[in-house]
Amino acid sequence: MLLYHDPRAPNPRRVRVFLAEKGVAYDTIEVLIADKAHQTPEFRKKNPIALLPVLELADGRVLRESMAICRYIEETQPGPNLFGEDPWERAQIEMWNRHAELELLWPISQVFRNTSKFYEGRIKQCPDFGQQMREHVTERLAWLEGELGKRSFMAGDRYTVADITALCAIDFGKPSQIRLSAELHPNLTAWYSRVAERPSAKA
Repeated sequence: MLLYHDPRAPNPRRVRVFLAEKGVAYDTIEVLIADKAHQTPEFRKKNPIALLPVLELADGRVLRESMAICRYIEETQPGPNLFGEDPWERAQIEMWNRHAELELLWPISQVFRNTSKFYEGRIKQCPDFGQQMREHVTERLAWLEGELGKRSFMAGDRYTVADITALCAIDFGKPSQIRLSAELHPNLTAWYSRVAERPSAKA
């Protein structure tokens, strides 16, 4: 398998962490967003909408959405299970993964896109929207602080894909000065320590 990725982007990292947890071997090709390599005609043959990551199988088939890639790997490499072992657990993990995507990763990415100098001249930025998303993330971190006082991981008492998404979201907040506070977020900080210490977090 061949993973097209940018080492600094959060969605490719989600896939790399997932693959590391699964112990799956793969090769990589760097497609650097800073160099606009994702917008080349050659890469658009892999993904017409110029997004990362893309997973290319040995037979040439491609998957080009991070959770679709993770679900494919889950089906072909069932252990360790990261998506749920029964209908209720699968639903819980799906719910919390979506919360991590929609309430953390997406708004954090919008803060970066709309306020960072990295995107100046690359896209049409809206700083007011970026600030609105920053406030949204602040509220959601306060909510998750209460939730992580009830259990050890995002979706329950074990590590799952929801933790991978939340970890990558929190880390992607750092360039935009969105960080956990040990004083304001003791439960989230303890959760972060648990998941960040896993070897896969370095993938």
